[in-house]
Amino acid sequence: MDQTPCPDVELSLARARREGGSAVGELLEHYRHYLYLLARARMGRQLQGRVDPSDLVQEAFLAAHRDFAAFRGTTEAELVCWLRQILVARLADQIRRHVKAKARDLRLERRLAAEVDQSSQALEKALPVPQTSPSAHAAQRERAVLLAEALKELPAHYEEVIVLRHLEGLSFAEVARRMERTVNSVEKLWVRALARLRRTLESES
Repeated sequence: MDQTPCPDVELSLARARREGGSAVGELLEHYRHYLYLLARARMGRQLQGRVDPSDLVQEAFLAAHRDFAAFRGTTEAELVCWLRQILVARLADQIRRHVKAKARDLRLERRLAAEVDQSSQALEKALPVPQTSPSAHAAQRERAVLLAEALKELPAHYEEVIVLRHLEGLSFAEVARRMERTVNSVEKLWVRALARLRRTLESES
């Protein structure tokens, strides 16, 4: 879904609280691709091929929309932390469902929470260069969210090579197998993808 840049997170949060309904939905949409990348990275063997990451994100959005009145944060950092917690709960629910476990496993949820946080940090580290003179707006945004938004603007094969290499932490040989390419072509693709990502980030700063 195409979307306009989130103009001001604090203003959008205040509007969502004031108006509810579609205003909450519009706010959450800005984090769909960010949560999708995290869900994809942390599906695990138990869920791969059984659950679509997009469905997990949609479940998380439904829960976030339902419980938005309970959210008390005022910054994007607090919002994305809250959304990650909801995503972790949905991941844990799906794992329990597929391993036929009835009891809630707090250790599983803690492990998933740590892994999702690590994936979010990996997104931040995938930024190819620090923004030398970011706008005040960009400086206030969460770096991992900005990167997810920028990745969404890239051609699919560019996004894929960056996600596999940086977010999933695969070697070039493993990326080549996943993308059904040679290692040499993947390395060249990765360089071109990072260059395009850098230009995209600079144009949005």
